[in-house]
Amino acid sequence: MFKDDPVRPENYQRFEREVPQWFTDAKLGIFVHWGPYSVPAWAEPIGELGTIEKQYWFKHNPYAEWYFNTVRIEDSPAAQHQRDVFGGAPYDDFIDQWDPSEFDPDEFLALVKSTGAGYFVPTTKHHDGVTLWDAPGTDGRNTVARGPKRDLIGAFEKATRDAGLRFGVYYSGGLDWHFSNLPPITDDNQQFGRPVDADYAAYAYAHVDDLLDRYSPDVLWGDIEWPDAGKAPGPFSMENLFEKFYAKSPDGVANDRWGETHWDFRTSEYQNGLSVEGDSGWENCRGIGYSFGHNTLEDETHLLSGPDAVKTFVDIVSRGGNLLLNVGLTSLGTVPDLQRRTLEHLASWNAVNGDAVFGSTTLDASIATPGDQPWVRWTRTGDTANAFVDASGEVALTGVTDAVLGGSARLADGSAVSVTREGDGLRLTLPAPEIAGPALIRFDLAV
Repeated sequence: MFKDDPVRPENYQRFEREVPQWFTDAKLGIFVHWGPYSVPAWAEPIGELGTIEKQYWFKHNPYAEWYFNTVRIEDSPAAQHQRDVFGGAPYDDFIDQWDPSEFDPDEFLALVKSTGAGYFVPTTKHHDGVTLWDAPGTDGRNTVARGPKRDLIGAFEKATRDAGLRFGVYYSGGLDWHFSNLPPITDDNQQFGRPVDADYAAYAYAHVDDLLDRYSPDVLWGDIEWPDAGKAPGPFSMENLFEKFYAKSPDGVANDRWGETHWDFRTSEYQNGLSVEGDSGWENCRGIGYSFGHNTLEDETHLLSGPDAVKTFVDIVSRGGNLLLNVGLTSLGTVPDLQRRTLEHLASWNAVNGDAVFGSTTLDASIATPGDQPWVRWTRTGDTANAFVDASGEVALTGVTDAVLGGSARLADGSAVSVTREGDGLRLTLPAPEIAGPALIRFDLAV
């Protein structure tokens, strides 16, 4: 439970429990958004969610996976792009044009595993309603019947299990633009564009029920909401799905986007919803760029570099959260080169420094405080304080109490670091790191 959580509905209260240790220790998950939107792979890279005025956001949406919505806003640049490049063809043409001929799930999951991630979550159905497995009731609007002609979720699940990682499923319960046939969303009041009726509740219920039967996920990751008609007790209630989920995966975890029903951990997204951060059991999700789906308009100026991805990751972990970092696969099923470069750098950095991140806990700010000049974040492993400092040469760390034993300072490889205490701080000289990003300095803590 979170100190500011609303009281859960009575029929969901029995699911409340402590967050399983594996999830708390995992720290890093890899997210994948993949769908027919990877064929046009087009969105305006205007910035991060939470930094853009909402009405402008929807008309110029930087999320390529929202292409189906954005092209239906008549005066949007995406709609003009659809007319210019695709002759205004219907969105569903992209399903048949989607040919992931270069998709190698084992190679991709090897890359995922190399980052140190403990879990992997692909989209099974995004807001366009196209399912990446032969979901019941889809009348062939899925990747087994059309386009890829393959159960992509089954391929992901097998590769994930073979790699020894936890497997999750993302499902958009709140939006389905095909099923609902509602007008496009043009402002922040998504309630007006969300199907809430009993027919959609039964449809979505059958999908999640099938995902549980087929893939026994460890993470149940919903998005936007759950249809209102499926929240109260009844044959198509989310309550029944949670019951089945925990029976099949007793240490599974569910996020907080199933409406006010039940959740194990809270979620923020880029710079949106940050109020849930800072308490136990939270996760920030974001793309390597501004989009989750592959966007050909993104370049290096829009993407996290390897060192920036490291800093993002360490900052989140130092505050008690997990990072769910997204990859937008191309329509061919490959990782875009710039995104691969970021993941490979994160993997290299974690190979050297990860034992001070994965499985760590937060360090009480009364012992040492984070800062931005220089950039420093702290974690704790047992009786060791781990400082991550994004600087080299002579560095002064402030807000470091005597509980941090300066004379014990050493780098990730065990090399001693000369430290001088100056009041409530430490002065030390750091070499340039071999792998770009924050340097790790370990200190013993006075017991």
